[in-house]
Amino acid sequence: MPICPSCDEKIASSAKVCPFCGEELNGAASGKSRGSAVQKGSARKQNRSNSGGASSFPWVVIAIVTCGGFFVCGGGLLALLLPAVQQAREAARRTQCKNNFKQIGLAMHNYHDVYGLFPAAHLNGLQGEPKLSWRVSLMPYLDESPRYDRYQFDDAWDSPANYPLLIPLPRPYGCLSYPSPGGVSTAYATITDETAAMGNGFCVPIKKISDGTSNTLLVIEAVRLNVPWMKPLDIDAKAVTRIDEPQGASSTHTGGVHALLADGSVRFLSKNLSPEILRALITIHGNEAIGDF
Repeated sequence: MPICPSCDEKIASSAKVCPFCGEELNGAASGKSRGSAVQKGSARKQNRSNSGGASSFPWVVIAIVTCGGFFVCGGGLLALLLPAVQQAREAARRTQCKNNFKQIGLAMHNYHDVYGLFPAAHLNGLQGEPKLSWRVSLMPYLDESPRYDRYQFDDAWDSPANYPLLIPLPRPYGCLSYPSPGGVSTAYATITDETAAMGNGFCVPIKKISDGTSNTLLVIEAVRLNVPWMKPLDIDAKAVTRIDEPQGASSTHTGGVHALLADGSVRFLSKNLSPEILRALITIHGNEAIGDF
């Protein structure tokens, strides 16, 4: 029986087309021996096999190169975008810090409306020791009335009754760029002095600020002070000579610190601010010529 030269199958001698592979058959081809048909069929199968392997290989290579290129490009783009993302995040934190100062400034003026005075930096106990921080005094004006009502004013700030009130840190007293130690240290402090707007043991009314409320400091960033927010501890004016000092004004923001002025405005003070202007901003009646700062 004849053999199809293409698929090596047995076919009828009268067949003009192979019923298995559809190959048109000539008389001479259909009569070829099985050996020659097998040889030709095997060659065709080998060619198909080789052709298939050759055609699939480039696609694999392309896929690998493309995947690798995507990975490299993705990593490169991430490296390029990361600084921009960090800058945007810091800008948002800086804006939030400024908003905190605005809230504190509003609370200061609400306190002044009620008592006719700004709060003292610290109200002292019977023995003259600092006992009550201005940050506690402002609590009712910062949506912290329930916690303020639980505060025991006859006790020290860190007494067994008061110490649990430290947590959580009131939101307006924390800067998002400042990782508060223990979650209780504030980023903000006042500057205490006999000629400051918020003194130690005494309160000042606006009418006593003859230098002008827009030229007088109330609160400033002091992240390196690391003071628990309820503790009656702030910046000693005698230790203030410039911006960015361990015991003075400092921040985690680039270039300077935020400051709240007695008129309720918030300014960003450059780290290059002169010691003379900084000192002039602390006093309430120094009659200094400050100008633009």
